[in-house]
Amino acid sequence: MPALRSTFCQGEIIFLGVQPPGAAQSVPVERLVLGFDGAEGDTRSGRLRASDERVSDQHPLGTPIANTRQLVILSQEELAEIAFAMRIPGLQPEWLGASIVLRGLPDVTHLPPSARLQGPDGATLVIDMEDRATAEPAAAIDAVFPEAGARFRPAAHNRKGVTAWVERPGILEPGQMLTLHIPDQRPWQRMRDVRG
Repeated sequence: MPALRSTFCQGEIIFLGVQPPGAAQSVPVERLVLGFDGAEGDTRSGRLRASDERVSDQHPLGTPIANTRQLVILSQEELAEIAFAMRIPGLQPEWLGASIVLRGLPDVTHLPPSARLQGPDGATLVIDMEDRATAEPAAAIDAVFPEAGARFRPAAHNRKGVTAWVERPGILEPGQMLTLHIPDQRPWQRMRDVRG
């Protein structure tokens, strides 16, 4: 009996991007070539990364750890919600460092950790966790919508998508459908007692 269940839920790829070394934003690409290290040409690729404030309760800053943040996956629906909350016409995925934007799979931000998104050639991405909103996109937003950048972080709270890592290499292209597979376990019931 599989521990991961295929679902009827799919998201259509409408944007692919890589973040070149030294760049604050991603740039659009026509295809994403995925290896076990992540997306070809992306600064976030690699089997290891340095620990940061996200895992500071577990590791001293800068400790080499497994890279489960190779990709940033967003949904078109959540991008529209963020823009609406910011009172601007729209957001470009590049400003947020997006690797993949999906249409038709709303609430990507709350996909369960260890869920999979699988492409037509078998390329498989494992969801790590929510990608928390930071102030980094503010400058790019302000360049187009002056003084709107400060509204990004609160507007993107619980809407900023997820990070993921490559479980099986392959190639992704716009128009392809990614199928969602989810763990069959129930949510941890004790969470309400430990959130503090």
